[in-house]
Amino acid sequence: MSKKSISAVFPFESKFVDIKGSQMHYVDEGDTNSKYTFLLIHGNPTSSYLWRNIIPYLSPLTRTIAIDLIGMGKSGKPDIGYTFKDHIEYVNEFISKLELKNIILVIQDWGSGIGFNYANNHRENVAGIVFFEAIVRAITWKDANLIERFLFKRFRHPKKGQKMIGKNNFFVKRFLPMMAGRKLSKEEMEHYKAPYPDEASRKPLVVWPSQIAINGTPAFSQKIKDSYASYLPESEVPKLFFHARPGMIIKKKEAKEIETTWKNLETIDLGKGKHYLQEQYPHELGEGIANWFVKTFENKN
Repeated sequence: MSKKSISAVFPFESKFVDIKGSQMHYVDEGDTNSKYTFLLIHGNPTSSYLWRNIIPYLSPLTRTIAIDLIGMGKSGKPDIGYTFKDHIEYVNEFISKLELKNIILVIQDWGSGIGFNYANNHRENVAGIVFFEAIVRAITWKDANLIERFLFKRFRHPKKGQKMIGKNNFFVKRFLPMMAGRKLSKEEMEHYKAPYPDEASRKPLVVWPSQIAINGTPAFSQKIKDSYASYLPESEVPKLFFHARPGMIIKKKEAKEIETTWKNLETIDLGKGKHYLQEQYPHELGEGIANWFVKTFENKN
């Protein structure tokens, strides 16, 4: 665990932009005229709040934006399916509307799927990629252990998943605290609970597990992941990979494979960790990203 204190405070000004008829929430710190923009994209069931202790390390260096995915955090909740495809469309439109250039993606969980897809399809606009606990490829049921198979088959079940995630708010109340790597405070939990006061508001959380490409289903998700999985290892774009053990998505074997086969990659081992590394190692992440940025971008300009 970080020796420095981990703050529960979210001290940033909220901003909103209309995307496809709904308001998307984001924070925009640092110099808006900077050459580069850090774009921080969260996953399920979190929000821009997840990055609160990391943003202060990045914003003095360059423009730093953290978004709330549609239907999540303080963003609007339109009547849509909240599929992987939907989220991609909203994020792509967000980037286009704010005219973001020379993006350095900072991505985890589903934010990584969205970010990797963007990097693959907009190669000229992505200057760097920082990732951890990321969806680097599609998986099969054989990749999951017994507990993971049990949980995700239940998550993806139309009735059991709705009850577990929609009615009982499993992802926020149980999964997030279990995978944070430390005990989250009451104030922190209130921030995470706030966007999801009732079953209807939790639709994005219910849908996300069904969007994981497992054994080729859903096909849309499989196609996207297969495409970026072939691009990323060969890409010369500068990359920074944080790894923790045992992790949840990226385990030891895959971490080693990424470290030894991906081009232009720097790796930082955080030690013991689970899934939401932003809550366990915010200072190490912030310092690591800042040092990498200075070395990779500022010192070469």
